[in-house]
Amino acid sequence: MAVAVAVALRAALKTASGGALRAAPHLLALALAIALGALAGASGPAFAGGAVANTPGVHPAVPMPPRAARGANGGIPGFHAAPAVPSYASGTTAGGPVRTQPARMPFYVATRGNLTIYLLGTLHVGDPADYPPGQPFRPQILAALAASPILALELSPDDLLVSQDDVSKYGVCKRPCLPGLLPEPLWQKLEARMRGNPEALAEIRKMRPWLASLLVETYDSLSAGLQTEYGTEAQLQNVFLRWKGRRIVGLETLAEQMRAFTNLSLAQQREMLAQDLAQTPAQNVSDVQTLLHLWRVGDADAIAAWESARTEKLSHDARVAASVDNRIVYERNRRFVSRMQQYVAPNKPLFVAVGALHLGGPKGVLQLLRQRGFNVDPG
Repeated sequence: MAVAVAVALRAALKTASGGALRAAPHLLALALAIALGALAGASGPAFAGGAVANTPGVHPAVPMPPRAARGANGGIPGFHAAPAVPSYASGTTAGGPVRTQPARMPFYVATRGNLTIYLLGTLHVGDPADYPPGQPFRPQILAALAASPILALELSPDDLLVSQDDVSKYGVCKRPCLPGLLPEPLWQKLEARMRGNPEALAEIRKMRPWLASLLVETYDSLSAGLQTEYGTEAQLQNVFLRWKGRRIVGLETLAEQMRAFTNLSLAQQREMLAQDLAQTPAQNVSDVQTLLHLWRVGDADAIAAWESARTEKLSHDARVAASVDNRIVYERNRRFVSRMQQYVAPNKPLFVAVGALHLGGPKGVLQLLRQRGFNVDPG
């Protein structure tokens, strides 16, 4: 259910540990923080979190765009790191030249009178080829960012740093509890999936189903090869914070995001895990690659339609799956839009960056803004 959330967890774990994923004191906390950074996709693959952009020792590597482009207004034992990602420094890969233009990305402009909200759909881990040096974003996006005194993310950078105690309190049992929380067939399926990784299985036994769900997909998605420092939020902050007088805010608090998971019923958590195990690891990675392609095209409604079809295909119980979507996607969309209206001011545009799956569809952020009187157009 959270394919790309899992990819972000994998990237976070890899970055935090610098290689083999062994038990660092902050490992689970960092992983969870990055997952929480994009609950956009917790019911579907929206890549998770930009926390690493503000984690000591992790530095995004995108240079400032030229002035002309900016415009004036405009651990888990047993986990193993993914194969090395090829260097893009030469501008080529084994398959030929890398892209020389930034990805299109889902980008929209919402206006109502003298209020303007710029909206960018993000992936929380990414491919460096999508952020070319010198111009990591399209000129329209850079101009909108330059014109906005406030950048609103799902969580503020300060709120993303959770403690190990928080993870233990909400996601980890004092003794193995997961086998007793799952129907026997689902536990057997999970055990079979993890059989080649006994150390990881031992850790997962002590997790509640919602956290196990995220980490199972992390394990399945190790070979995706995406990098946390190339998540969209990290790249935006790398540009935005070099300009003076700018402010980054969150559209919800960490406590609010945590409740999106911790308030799930046992049936809802089981549904998440059942969807994780409905496909092979290779199929999950393929879905991540499909999402990446759709994001590059930049159509938020197409992304939402794809995710809806995917959820329908993988759902074990359609009614329960819909309730999970409502809790961890749609309720949060409504909160996001309310907070946006608190931050935007006349003639002071607000730049909003949230997980791509939050934007499109009949219950997405774009439609909610239309219902509140905004005109919404592609950027």
